[in-house]
Amino acid sequence: MSYTETIGSRTYRFADLKTLMAKASPQRSGDQLAGVAAASEEERVAAKMALAQVPLRTFLNEALIPYESDEVTRLVIDDHSPQAFAEISHLTVGDFRNWLLSSTTDADALTRITAGLTPEMVAAVSKLMRNQDLIAAARKRPVITRFRNTIGLPGHMSVRLQPNHPTDDVKGIAASMLDGLMYGCGDAMIGINPASDNLAAITKLLLMIDDFRQRYQVPTQSCVLTHVTNTIAAIEKGAPVDLVFQSIAGTEKANAGFGISLALLQEAYEAGLSLKRGTVGNNLMYFETGQGSALSADAHFGVDQQTCEVRAYAVARKFNPFLVNTVVGFIGPEYLYDGKQITRAGLEDHFCGKLLGVPMGCDICYTNHAEADQDDMDNLLTLLGVAGINFIMGIPGADDVMLNYQSTSFHDALYVRDVLGLRRAPEFEEWLESMQITDARGTLLSASSQQPLLQGANDWMGIA
Repeated sequence: MSYTETIGSRTYRFADLKTLMAKASPQRSGDQLAGVAAASEEERVAAKMALAQVPLRTFLNEALIPYESDEVTRLVIDDHSPQAFAEISHLTVGDFRNWLLSSTTDADALTRITAGLTPEMVAAVSKLMRNQDLIAAARKRPVITRFRNTIGLPGHMSVRLQPNHPTDDVKGIAASMLDGLMYGCGDAMIGINPASDNLAAITKLLLMIDDFRQRYQVPTQSCVLTHVTNTIAAIEKGAPVDLVFQSIAGTEKANAGFGISLALLQEAYEAGLSLKRGTVGNNLMYFETGQGSALSADAHFGVDQQTCEVRAYAVARKFNPFLVNTVVGFIGPEYLYDGKQITRAGLEDHFCGKLLGVPMGCDICYTNHAEADQDDMDNLLTLLGVAGINFIMGIPGADDVMLNYQSTSFHDALYVRDVLGLRRAPEFEEWLESMQITDARGTLLSASSQQPLLQGANDWMGIA
């Protein structure tokens, strides 16, 4: 089915829904690289106007990637709930935007329709929304998950403590981990990107974190971000695996590039569940995504990069994840050119993930060759804090010395908590107070007050 829109004396024609969606997308370098972007701002406006008139039902009948050739499309269609969709089934994309922003649409209403939404519907409405719309609507939709603590409560924001090291040196990682804990970070998880995918090295890191966690009764969870097949192997060998990690994308071909399928993710999910390591819940999958991954794998099939990204959230929600992280500026300026594009993408990803019922966090980041700087990250951090982001990254000095990119620091987390009044996971806050790291209000205490953890940890690490 083709679509048309007239502006003045000029009529714009869009061959199909896939083309219309791509042309309606805000400007970004990845879509330009793929050759799917609007040729002018006027064409972009025409596409938005045409998209606003498309009934939501259309997305159930016109697949952007064929059902027969893509298991992600099959997942989306087969898992769609007509009952949940019924409440909004009469709306166009433009009407849906108005419904989302209505003062009468609350968290209960958004929760009711979750199973009736497809990624394409959610991506489409986001293309019609200003940044403030994305913030206002996402803020209405908390997504709460539990493993050893509770993430995503309204008025809360958690931090993934990321103590990476270029050689996987255990003492170096432990030092960064302690540094972050004494700044009150780590309630989302302690998550390490290993420099090596060697199973013995991965197991060594898992054992180190688990030994520390048990010794000091820290109510958090650990993760070593290795390929899911390595995690399955580690589980089979008895390693203390908490969260099961995998990078995912929005098409079957892109996921095949990651060496995964839905069946493999199901196997990993069941392996994680079999350990029964959660204490307050059993959400245990940790997924990472990023706009541009399908394009970089030549697996986007002409679909714009943001819509491909939202399709990845349908993969994520199938497995009841504990955390989903859009690593928004990590892939580079070929996909998100500058601070403005990174900011917009971060707000889109968070909004779309929350609408689909996914516990969204964001690695607010950029590579050193992007047209962005830490001021851009400050802006996005603040906006996402207002929008109700579930978690952000905590990295020493905001500079990851293993992955070589810029993100957010322990101090950045303190800043956004302070200016927005955001709390940590409640179980983690109780622990911080018991260790004299924070007071009852969650305010960081001076270093001299943190001796119980510091001295004990020095003994644990064998430091005089």
